[in-house]
Amino acid sequence: MADAFLGSRSNYSHGQLNETDLDPVPFRQLQQWLDEAHAQGLLEPTAMTLATVSDAGRPSCRVVLLRGLNARGLVFFTNYLSRKGREIESNPAACVCFWWGDLERQVRVEGRIERVSPTESDAYFAARPRASQIASAASPQSQPVPNREALEACVSQLEAASGETVARPDHWGGYRLVPDRWEFWQGRESRLHDRFCVTRTEHGWVTQRLAP
Repeated sequence: MADAFLGSRSNYSHGQLNETDLDPVPFRQLQQWLDEAHAQGLLEPTAMTLATVSDAGRPSCRVVLLRGLNARGLVFFTNYLSRKGREIESNPAACVCFWWGDLERQVRVEGRIERVSPTESDAYFAARPRASQIASAASPQSQPVPNREALEACVSQLEAASGETVARPDHWGGYRLVPDRWEFWQGRESRLHDRFCVTRTEHGWVTQRLAP
């Protein structure tokens, strides 16, 4: 039996991307595209796929939400004891990828990951809804649990034991991806997409067009 080709083929025609369209500062370019994705009403426009690698060289990826963006890097929050947390601690090289299908755009960002300060983690945790605080503190993320009821019981126990203020647990906090390479991609017709690489040098950011 012959292999089936899955899915339909789309012809991208939403727009184009030229070097003169790109902001010379890639952080600002990403913010512009995030703003446009948000204005379009896209579901979770800050969602990004985070790829990490284990000590054994085995890659893994998952979707996380971008929670901070400035010239220092891209910030997200998670459980430090989760699989991604353990892999980041042992190998801080990582990559994130944004995909906005309705806009036919993709952004890849590569670099090293570092923890944000406890003060930054405390501030973000305090701003979260109480239910999210409880769930983050109670969940043994990435660890096996016997069933859903056991997980909900952990949440209920912590909720009953917590006062009005829920303290950020030591095992939960923020990471910052400090970029050294970006790719901005705009879909074009006939798969002749526009693709630009922006790399950090001692003289600043350098932009090159790449073949699709």
